[in-house]
Amino acid sequence: MVQAKAWVLKQHFEGFPKYSDFELKHEQLPELSDGEVLVEAMFLSVDPYMWPFSRFRMQPGDVMIGTQVAKVIQSKNPEFPVGSHVVGQCGWRTHTISDGTSLIRLLNDWPLNVSFSHALGAIGMPGLTALYGLEEVLAIKPGETLLVNAAAGAVGSVVGQLAKLKGCKVVGSAGSDAKVAYLKELGFDHVFNYKTVQSLEEALKQASPEGYDCYFDNVGGHFSSVALPQMKCFGRIAVCGGISTYNNKEPQTGPYPQLTMIMKQLHMEGFLVGRWEHKNQESLKRMLTWLQEASGKLKCTEHVTTGFDNMPTAFMGLLHGENMGKAIIKV
Repeated sequence: MVQAKAWVLKQHFEGFPKYSDFELKHEQLPELSDGEVLVEAMFLSVDPYMWPFSRFRMQPGDVMIGTQVAKVIQSKNPEFPVGSHVVGQCGWRTHTISDGTSLIRLLNDWPLNVSFSHALGAIGMPGLTALYGLEEVLAIKPGETLLVNAAAGAVGSVVGQLAKLKGCKVVGSAGSDAKVAYLKELGFDHVFNYKTVQSLEEALKQASPEGYDCYFDNVGGHFSSVALPQMKCFGRIAVCGGISTYNNKEPQTGPYPQLTMIMKQLHMEGFLVGRWEHKNQESLKRMLTWLQEASGKLKCTEHVTTGFDNMPTAFMGLLHGENMGKAIIKV
């Protein structure tokens, strides 16, 4: 018998999450049935989407949603032999019994010198989000100017690097001077600390006086209200997240973008990464190639928290903007 630990949602978040919103539970797992596997978590992910998704897709008492890289330690399913590694939608759990439907084997040619944790970051959902947002939603072209906010996060940092690979000018915003320095190291053309600039509008104008062709929005709220008037006519906006609004107890209101969108004839599209799931295997191989190339076309930074018991701390730190790159929990 294996004892598993799991973090459950004790109550829905009201404003910023609190420790009292979570509860750590222990359970004895049963023996496997035919077709099942037992996996043990190695790395777990915390991501901003967990806040809004917990509201829409979870009830109090449910195990917190999330993805992990895990190792198969028992198996009665030939598709997942003991010792193989998987990415699983297992939530915040140390051990999970699965019939395999929620598991995906890591790429067969996963390099030995690349940590499996990157399957939760640049070579996983955040990297695919960046890629599909740029290619499928924005249809970005060489020579265009891209604005990305939350640019030092798991998605934003990849967005900027991929846009540079495609021959674009990249402007990023982040919430600390250390993050600004990090993004400049990644090759961003212009970066500013939105917390310290006197005027967000002037910072955007100075970074790109001619305006922006594309805007990859991870933040929403006030930032987007200021950014939309800086778009060029026929500009495109990919709405990936709204982290500035997740912790509000009362919804933000106005200003409203309709007139700006009409006069500039803007195209704004929200998206979820699963829309292009049929492309994932090919896309992950592309990302892995860029990561391995000697020129360092794609750099991956991780913010690692050690210990499963620290999952809520890591999640709240993410929402506070403490992470640089992908936030990972190492078990």
